[in-house]
Amino acid sequence: MDGIILINKDLGCTSRDVVNIISKHLNTKKVGHTGTLDPSASGVLVICVGKALKISELFVNDDKEYVAGVTLGILTDTLDMDGKIIKEDAVNVTKDEIITALNSFIGVYQQEVPMYSAVKVKGKKLYEYARQGISIVLPKKMVEVKMIELISDIQYKDDKVYFKIKCVVSKGTYIRSLIRDIGEKLDTVATMNSLIRTRQGNFMISDSYTINDVLSDNYKVIEIMKAFSNIPKVVVDDEIAFKIKNGVVMDKFFDSDLAFIVDNKNKLIALYKNVDNKSRAYKMFI
Repeated sequence: MDGIILINKDLGCTSRDVVNIISKHLNTKKVGHTGTLDPSASGVLVICVGKALKISELFVNDDKEYVAGVTLGILTDTLDMDGKIIKEDAVNVTKDEIITALNSFIGVYQQEVPMYSAVKVKGKKLYEYARQGISIVLPKKMVEVKMIELISDIQYKDDKVYFKIKCVVSKGTYIRSLIRDIGEKLDTVATMNSLIRTRQGNFMISDSYTINDVLSDNYKVIEIMKAFSNIPKVVVDDEIAFKIKNGVVMDKFFDSDLAFIVDNKNKLIALYKNVDNKSRAYKMFI
């Protein structure tokens, strides 16, 4: 099997758990995901199977859409409700103030990576430092918030404030960190209380399957080329196909940056890339 399976990951399991379950069910080790979801998060997890693993990196740059729950007035060490509460605050903010704070994040900003994350510093994952109680300067990186909006009523309870947001963000954006930063913008502390990834690139949660669907063989596999509808398909004759199967560098023979190369029987041979007016093998599928 070669292609993409869209999974709606359940709460409580890791992304690696999903990969392992599918790998065992399909009896293949050639299974991987294209973007981790924490156990406390659910939603779209793009799974690559077989030869689709060769191009899993092409999914990395996809925008992602999330629906997240926000608690103002609580801060935990993990920035979600699974962590230890390290600060509490009495909060009194208005809906207009929340909307203004959300809108201020639209665009590019420098985000501090959460301590409980797999980002490496000096060859060691940050969560390993955290578990050992070692303080370290957290790295920062530029991320982009392309859309963010309030999608629920504001609830006030026990000096805390609760609401939900929807956002579209660039790769590498931590929603936990974004919510922490929203709290700071409102002169308080904030923690994420829920997270659902509703879209990755063109893949929607409505088109995803549960693990039980997969185990019941009640799912569909997206073919590699159909998963990348923005990359054109170029059909070549037997002579050119032979050269491409051998990874020959060709004079530029298509206009786009990337192109799927198929033979006259519509069999996928390779993904080629144009570099310096030459068409070169980027990934081979034979």
